[in-house]
Amino acid sequence: MFAKLESLERKYEELEHSLADPDIFNDQDRYRKLAKAHADLKDVVALFRKYKELERSLADNRELEHDADPEIRALAQEEIRGIEEQLPEIEHDPKVALLPTDPLDEKNILLEIRAGTGGEEAALFAADLFRMYTRYAERMGWKVEIMSESPSDNGGYKEIIAMISGNKVYSRLKFESGTHRVQRVPVTESQGRIHTSAATVAIMPEAEDVDIDLKPEDLRFDVYRSSGPGGQSVNTTDSAVRVTHIPTGLVVCCQDEKSQHKNKAKGLKILMSRLLQLKQDEQNAAQADQRRAQVGSGDRSERIRTYNFPQGRITDHRINLTLYNLSRALEGEIDELVDGLMTAAQTEALKAEAE
Repeated sequence: MFAKLESLERKYEELEHSLADPDIFNDQDRYRKLAKAHADLKDVVALFRKYKELERSLADNRELEHDADPEIRALAQEEIRGIEEQLPEIEHDPKVALLPTDPLDEKNILLEIRAGTGGEEAALFAADLFRMYTRYAERMGWKVEIMSESPSDNGGYKEIIAMISGNKVYSRLKFESGTHRVQRVPVTESQGRIHTSAATVAIMPEAEDVDIDLKPEDLRFDVYRSSGPGGQSVNTTDSAVRVTHIPTGLVVCCQDEKSQHKNKAKGLKILMSRLLQLKQDEQNAAQADQRRAQVGSGDRSERIRTYNFPQGRITDHRINLTLYNLSRALEGEIDELVDGLMTAAQTEALKAEAE
């Protein structure tokens, strides 16, 4: 590890030297590439330099432990204790920084939430989850755009799909895929009995043309009249669009917009992200025997979290984390959950690297 860090530090210094050359600005493409490479290395090099500085300080204080002056020896021993407390964390951080990065981490996402078992209560829970992610996105400075929605009768969602755009959205929300379970007393329950319902969440990286090659002959478009809320155009124009990907049988329907063109564009965007997720799932399945550096399977059917309203408790079953801040979590304060999952994934990845 340290040989690799030394090599990265040398590369970082070479990049600094190149960027200091005034002539570099004559070639903007080369400047941008070098500047990005320099920025990518900045954090890991800073961590490595901090580690080396502590190691040097530790060595200096170990020498002072043999000084003739007892006060200097006592100060040196105190310094050593402080450095030894810091070293494990400082040593851990560069290791994490050296882990291979997920190429999808920088991407925006499509968030898809579907009501599962539990009827109307499940639909209301799906709405609660959408509100939670929307609030979290606001806290992170991300943008949320609803792509498609299928409301239930009492203000819930049978299904809702939204695009969340911003800085490293996928890296922070990719572990949210799976089945979320809720335990609470429904408003319609006269006897006060606790019911269990569920909703499924899928986090799909936004697909771009370079990720998925959509051939026109593989697509079938059907248009039909919108139904449900939607203004004067409902049931009067064929604005709703159904997109079918013939090779896989994947179907996407969009009717939220009054414009057929806009519904078609949204449908294609959702389809591309589903195809990219399908591609990722196939790759993960092929590597399943080798892949241990993961938190859960990311499969929609895997029960990942329970929201218990009577106890105000939220439990993530993959990392055995239980928090008693359910009301705050549903308002978007889920950093502790997100950070815990990311740390667990890093820990598993470090174990896999060491084997």
